[in-house]
Amino acid sequence: MLSTDAVLDALARRGPMPGGDSGAADTVVRLLRALAEDVDQRLSSVSITPST
Repeated sequence: MLSTDAVLDALARRGPMPGGDSGAADTVVRLLRALAEDVDQRLSSVSITPST
């Protein structure tokens, strides 16, 4: 099981998982990073205007 702190650290640094485990852990980090970037991109294209 992956350490939550290690995953969050890798996401924050936008880099690979620390240590020698570059297999499944890095795959998880890359997937989470891609999902976060997709959400950021979608949010930046949404215009929220108040109702009048």
